[in-house]
Amino acid sequence: MKAIEINATWYPKPSFKLGSKDINGKLTYLGSQVWRNPIVKMVEKPKPHIKPNEVLIKVKRCGICGSDVHMNQTYEDGYIYYPGLTSFPVTLGHEFAGEIAEVGSQAINKRTGRPYEIGEPVTVEEMVWCGECKPCCDGYPNHCERLQEIGFSIDGAFAEYIAVPAKLCWSLRKLDKKYNDIYKIGSLVEPTSVAYNAVIERGGGIRPGENVVILGAGPIGLAAAKLLKFAGAGVCLMSEPDPNRAGLAKKLGADYVINPIKDDFVEKVKEYTGNEGATLYLEASGLPNLVCDDIQNAIWECKAVNSTVVIVARAEQRMPVCGEYFQVRRARIVGAQGHSGHGTFSNVISCMAAGMDVSPMITKEITLNEVPDNIKLLQTDRTNCKISAIIN
Repeated sequence: MKAIEINATWYPKPSFKLGSKDINGKLTYLGSQVWRNPIVKMVEKPKPHIKPNEVLIKVKRCGICGSDVHMNQTYEDGYIYYPGLTSFPVTLGHEFAGEIAEVGSQAINKRTGRPYEIGEPVTVEEMVWCGECKPCCDGYPNHCERLQEIGFSIDGAFAEYIAVPAKLCWSLRKLDKKYNDIYKIGSLVEPTSVAYNAVIERGGGIRPGENVVILGAGPIGLAAAKLLKFAGAGVCLMSEPDPNRAGLAKKLGADYVINPIKDDFVEKVKEYTGNEGATLYLEASGLPNLVCDDIQNAIWECKAVNSTVVIVARAEQRMPVCGEYFQVRRARIVGAQGHSGHGTFSNVISCMAAGMDVSPMITKEITLNEVPDNIKLLQTDRTNCKISAIIN
């Protein structure tokens, strides 16, 4: 079968020491410290064979994630941008939906409690958690000690078929009556669930009427805007300099968009919120070293007490933090990783079934063959947001 694979040279930086969970020459939890000179190309791979607890999915849709772009994007020294868990070579792709093609003898459908049926439309969690380590047993599957990730450390869904554990699958049947193409909207469940985990689970959510500020109108920031307006946000502000992304932000729930290059960020937050500030700030730009001062100054100068800052974008850069601001304003910073557990996938699908349509973020549709070129295109192109591959 056809698949889109990434490979790179294993060449750890002299200052980097392998951790206890790294595998020399194969797997690391800090990809940007190890992998150089990546290459993405179409390859031929055998159709996967499933285990008893797995299902085989015929992939219908798969979106290009910023992580896919950053695994193929390098600094001047050739090291990849992406700082997370990686094992190359690997088939890319983790934002996907498809239909069940084969069912293992122990593959149970969570919706029915019975074995999956051939043809069932599903989407899949990207975080492959074990369910047995301490973080998993404590209820934190996104921080599994044995974590693998689809499209990062094990083969992903830019392929005609993918085999996955049935426990990671979620039925899309709820979406039948609302959407003409449930695979298109279904491929957005994963990135929307990352946003949900960030602003609802980790950030604690909001009370209807409270204000929110989102920095960065990429897919996660846009999904967060839609979620928070759906949850009743009073004023939703988006900080985004690109006019195309700013337009999408308005379509997906932002009441106002701040251009941080031209506008005084703090003054605009004060103006648009009547000096109330925000209950929740989401850092989704991937530039914490540049935006952190703006967030802190807005917290300090506005009236809101008890704000939460959520860090969801992956970045190596350190954040400059003034403890006094957070102490006096009773503010806090939390990190958000992944999307598994806590009812996240199920709740996102239910929100979509109730009318929370995030599909406007898909700005371009392509074929599987076109994925490598479009991964490269997204390194510099800001006119597109989510590029979605139609596969079968």
